[in-house]
Amino acid sequence: MSVSASASASAFAPLQAVLLDWAGTAVDHGCQGPMAVFVALFERRGLPVSAAEARAPMGTHKREHIRRMLDGTALGAAWEARFGHAATAAEVDALYAEAEPLQIAVLPAHAAPIPGAREAVATLRAHGLRVGSTTGYTLPMLEVLRVAAAEKGYFPDVAVAASEVAAGRPAPDLNAEALRRLGLSDPARAVAVGDTPVDMAAARAAGNWAVGCALTGNELGLDLAGLLALSPSARAEARDTAAARLRAAGAHVVIDGIGELPDALRVLAARARAGERP
Repeated sequence: MSVSASASASAFAPLQAVLLDWAGTAVDHGCQGPMAVFVALFERRGLPVSAAEARAPMGTHKREHIRRMLDGTALGAAWEARFGHAATAAEVDALYAEAEPLQIAVLPAHAAPIPGAREAVATLRAHGLRVGSTTGYTLPMLEVLRVAAAEKGYFPDVAVAASEVAAGRPAPDLNAEALRRLGLSDPARAVAVGDTPVDMAAARAAGNWAVGCALTGNELGLDLAGLLALSPSARAEARDTAAARLRAAGAHVVIDGIGELPDALRVLAARARAGERP
């Protein structure tokens, strides 16, 4: 998309950057890759896990994700019943060590950009915005995903993994590091986009504008075919439920998916020009 220099300078001003989550936001419609790995991980230990249980802590560092799955949950009780004790830190570490190669192995199959992602990123860049990214994946996972996504036409300017910062989401560290790598200093001129409540919480903690994706990510958990198979009424109900969760976690704007992001940025830019801060 080409725009005039004056339009490029003003369309999204004073915003400078967008920070995109990966799975469920920019790639992997329905956030399928991480969910499948967590289900398989516990099934290896004779513990059935529902998709909802596997998805509940999504967006956090993968070790923290495993810990939360076992902390005060039905799965944690099932672990204790099977093994005679609550999961220890060492056992969580062992699960995480086992999960990482499983996750790396499936990532190339879940790297396709969500419809509208490439076009939205092109629009942002044409208007002078920098495109950063953050993820609950570790650096080895992210490196595999970046290569696979780039081959399909999606490539942010910078990417920060949860293992590269002191604290993953909902802490602000990922967002702050992405802005640092982009060479930007004012968090209020950045918009963080994600599909989970912890994405929204991290954005607010970092002082960014927060945009939630209701239909393409973990809250609904459907691939594109599954989403399109829903009736209009079922899709509307699902969107309302997901949007309510994202707003409760701090989203300033909720969109169906990343293809609607330029419109959301225009709304937020207008609010920023009116003097509002995130």
